[in-house]
Amino acid sequence: MRKIITPQERMAIKRVVMPQLAAEVRTRNFEEVNCGLSSNQAFTEANRCLQCKNRPCVPGCPVGVSIPEFICALASDDVPRSAQILQQDNPLASVCGRVCPQETQCERLCARGKKGESVAIGYLERYVADWAMCHQEKLLPDQASGTTGKSVVVVGSGPAGLTAAGGLVRLGHTVTIFEALHDTGGVLRYGIPEFRLPKKIIDHEVALLVSLGVTIECNVIIGKTLTIAELRNQFDAIFIANGAGLPVMLKIPGENLKGVYAANEFLTRVNLMEAGRSNNSSTPIIKRREVAVIGGGNTAIDCVRTARRLGAEHAMIVYRRSEAEIPARTEEIRHAMEEGVEFVMLTAPIEILATKDGWVSALRCRKMELGSPDDSGRRRPQAVNGSDFEQPAGIVINAIGTGANPLLTATAPDITLNDQGNIRVNSNGETSISGVFAGGDIVRGGATVILAMGDGKRAAVTIDEYLGQHPHT
Repeated sequence: MRKIITPQERMAIKRVVMPQLAAEVRTRNFEEVNCGLSSNQAFTEANRCLQCKNRPCVPGCPVGVSIPEFICALASDDVPRSAQILQQDNPLASVCGRVCPQETQCERLCARGKKGESVAIGYLERYVADWAMCHQEKLLPDQASGTTGKSVVVVGSGPAGLTAAGGLVRLGHTVTIFEALHDTGGVLRYGIPEFRLPKKIIDHEVALLVSLGVTIECNVIIGKTLTIAELRNQFDAIFIANGAGLPVMLKIPGENLKGVYAANEFLTRVNLMEAGRSNNSSTPIIKRREVAVIGGGNTAIDCVRTARRLGAEHAMIVYRRSEAEIPARTEEIRHAMEEGVEFVMLTAPIEILATKDGWVSALRCRKMELGSPDDSGRRRPQAVNGSDFEQPAGIVINAIGTGANPLLTATAPDITLNDQGNIRVNSNGETSISGVFAGGDIVRGGATVILAMGDGKRAAVTIDEYLGQHPHT
């Protein structure tokens, strides 16, 4: 039995520091950087929570995790109860504890953060979820509620698709997931490096869904193998969650040179196909001493940190705004700096230069300065005349964003799209075709894992309501 912490002691506790691998060690491997809290650290941090009656943190969570409740159980040293509460709300808690931007969501609204540091909600979520993963026998079995006789197909096994599938199968529906790639997880597997999200975490979460009765078929490309019209004839409802994997082009000279990668291609080769990491990989990756990654989001940081682990001596982020405007998570930026990544800020690439045989040799860049805010609220970058310079680089990675791949929607002309090619949905997540719903990046454009999960969780509810209103076909 642990010592009871008094209110006075609670206010004196400093926020926990996440143990992590040393930078000089982790830049030589793909092991997870954050090592996780010890049981004593988690217990102490949980006792920093004030258990506010108005629960200000909860509205900041896109999947509505009962944050004070799971933390209260943990603070009472009842980890099984904490895990049960967390799993009821979040089917991918081990994932979210690692990659969710809690600092801009639930932790931003934490009452303790108003006069100090917020409770480390994300670290506690990871601790409890990882404990549950290793102690399933101590938890009540997760079960579906019965059989409704209704069938739902989910397109894509990323965060939105997995979350929706979990919710629907627990409601008693027969659920099939069609995944275009040869393995599950979508962006969780191909887009996030193992030093942030180990594959064993994804495998565990997927295995739990399969144990509940979800069927997953890989290598099925909707829009090629099957169409939406064909699926509509076979299933009572459809949830489209195929993501947004089409790269946004730089629109500068030289972006088709040898040695230029789109971020998705680069990360998919390394994360999903072991390129550069295994001698047995059949998918090659080019390695160079100097690697320039264009962009400032989490994907850009993932690319540049991956390049360092593949041997780049000089790996750099080239970003047209200042550090104050960079959208990547603060923790990931700090980790990158510790690992020797250079941040070339207020700099925009204007051309990719080549050697005589067509390989990348350098980036021609232009210095920028910040002007008035744009529609996003960030100050707009403006070119500084006469500031052009060349930055040597053997590899250039385009990580400025992604858009909707038209492969699926091109074979479903009845689905209404917006100007960016994303699927339009109503307030219930339903598309212009009755019984066909959509969520995640195919609707939002490139967004976070937790926002996609929120779409999947809501979709399970609305699809269940739809199926209750429509007879079996």
